[in-house]
Amino acid sequence: MSQQPLPLAGCRILVVEDEPLLADHVADTLERAGARIVGPYSSIIEALDNLDQLTALDGAVLDIGLGEETSFPLAEALQTTRLPFVFVTGQEKRTLPPAFSRAAHLLKPFQEEELVATLIRIGVAAQ
Repeated sequence: MSQQPLPLAGCRILVVEDEPLLADHVADTLERAGARIVGPYSSIIEALDNLDQLTALDGAVLDIGLGEETSFPLAEALQTTRLPFVFVTGQEKRTLPPAFSRAAHLLKPFQEEELVATLIRIGVAAQ
């Protein structure tokens, strides 16, 4: 019996989520799909402090609300570099700023398969 290739095998995915249990859940889900996780980081400052690890990313999973801050500045930078990302948040898509009206979006709670499928749909996949 041959084993199916993992859909995100070898992909480096940034995870920014301030809820530790959810951050672990997202990371575990992506690792089971073959991804290599960068982070998870609980704030934009923490992610930017580790900027050297943020090179050569294939995609990102961002929570919008990170305590007193949002991930919007990081999302803007990712859009500028055309790095695919998905917001995984409790915030409805219709409440997003216009700059992110076309951004991938999953509401919490989400299904694991939904997260992997969304990342593949936006262009994150093994080369």
